[in-house]
Amino acid sequence: MAVGPLLRALFRAHLWASARLMPALVGKRDFEAVLKWAPLTSSTPYRGLPSAYIVASVNRAVRHPWLMRDRRCLREGLLAHRFLRLAGFDPDLRFGVDPQSLHAPRLSAHCWVCLEGRPVVSDSLPGMVEIYRHHAEPGKARAA
Repeated sequence: MAVGPLLRALFRAHLWASARLMPALVGKRDFEAVLKWAPLTSSTPYRGLPSAYIVASVNRAVRHPWLMRDRRCLREGLLAHRFLRLAGFDPDLRFGVDPQSLHAPRLSAHCWVCLEGRPVVSDSLPGMVEIYRHHAEPGKARAA
């Protein structure tokens, strides 16, 4: 399917609705439930859209958060991973913690999205230690 204005409009509407609904649907759920927003396999209705377009659209959709302000990287990461996957890419959603915060009342954590080993949404912060990588098995991954 050629990438035309209709596909881009459908993508933008889907992204807009997902960005607005995510805070309510993710809420205070556990980690496994949150990761359902970042599917490891999916159909590819947005195949043909460039990754740079998807990343720029996600950044634009989440730039003024009213909800999830304290978890901005999670919101960006889940949306970017989800929509890159829907376009046929094979992104990694990575999570890290700051070891200095392990004994603090509030843990300092961060997430970012990598495509082909390079960060495309956010990046690891200085001092962060990667603790989890949400990635499809090589046999299940689809290339764009």
